[in-house]
Amino acid sequence: MRSIGVNYDTGLQYDGRSTRNRFEADAVRREMAVIADELHAPAVRVVGTELDRLVVAGEAALAAGLDLWFSPMPMNLEPSEFIAFLTDSAAQAEVLRQSARGDVVLVLGCELSVFCKGFVPGETTGERLALMGDSATWTDPAKLTELQAGLARWGAVQEELASAARSAFGGRITYAAGLWEDVNWELFDIVSVDAYRDAANAATFADELASRSKWGKPVVATEFGCCAYRGAAERGGTGWMIVDRSVVPPVINGSYERDEEEQVEYLFELVEEFDRIELAAAFWFSFAGFELPHRESDPEHDLDLSSYGLVAVGDDGQWRPKKVFGKLAELNADRS
Repeated sequence: MRSIGVNYDTGLQYDGRSTRNRFEADAVRREMAVIADELHAPAVRVVGTELDRLVVAGEAALAAGLDLWFSPMPMNLEPSEFIAFLTDSAAQAEVLRQSARGDVVLVLGCELSVFCKGFVPGETTGERLALMGDSATWTDPAKLTELQAGLARWGAVQEELASAARSAFGGRITYAAGLWEDVNWELFDIVSVDAYRDAANAATFADELASRSKWGKPVVATEFGCCAYRGAAERGGTGWMIVDRSVVPPVINGSYERDEEEQVEYLFELVEEFDRIELAAAFWFSFAGFELPHRESDPEHDLDLSSYGLVAVGDDGQWRPKKVFGKLAELNADRS
């Protein structure tokens, strides 16, 4: 596998809040230069719900010499709505591809079965994620039947989505799938999975990923990572769910010991697994949790504990590298 890429958030509108309120083109250009020159990453996956921001970040990534994985992220839309949004995004991605010296890959959404409507029951993303994370869902026959029917509907939408995207984009397309999603990878050029290992799937994690090579296409981890507290690795992709947002300001909902080595160990363990099963590429999630400020002197409100970021962001928007930043930079320098 080549050096490790990085996910970069341009802002997701998530259940009434944004994951990035400040967005300045100059700051984005500086951060893309950091990803290219200091982290030695070969590629960046630019994610967001606002197309104009995605274009700004995509242009900055290409100018920095990075390959671009252009990843528009529809949130809480019906299938007809997100297909229209992703088709518009494909047209913008084609403009970038035509003018780029680097590679541009179009990622047609992420875990749409939970982040959009019409598949998993629930009116909001939070409700759908809660249903998926509830053990009773998987043991109650009625709930399980409803869930399986919803996931089957997602399968039926894939062909329409891929066809619409190819009508506007001439490069390679993929989709960032959750491990639970059944995707017809014949429709795509790259098999992409958000690959979070946790305590529940640790025994089968690598074999599950390796099995996706049966499609005869490159297999990529579009996301992997963990938060920086003791025990976060065992939670994998749910490690961020430690914030109580029912109060203002939000608080950490328990006692967690900050441990930046947790991310370092997770990085090296998963890269070793990815090498062993010969993944084509992987992207750490993520560069920063821009709206999850680090408050070292106030652990109850240290929202960075719930961030997967390579850097810790202060209330003023300034950031500092975490331990995993330096280790990823060293790893990439050795592999490039």
